[in-house]
Amino acid sequence: MNDERSGDERWRDPIVEEVRAARQALFAAAGDDIFEFCRRLREEQASSGHPVVTLARSSKQAEPGEAA
Repeated sequence: MNDERSGDERWRDPIVEEVRAARQALFAAAGDDIFEFCRRLREEQASSGHPVVTLARSSKQAEPGEAA
């Protein structure tokens, strides 16, 4: 199928747009700082009351700082 639509006529998914807008708002609230964004996520995760699952490290995975 050949879809030669112009920029304004491109296919749009409202769910994808909503997810991207939410991501942008969360990231902006963290000052566009990935480390602050992750810190906030970990903080929220710890206070959520939901169990946190940590997968066991595979013997094939390199330790942090090791060459893979």
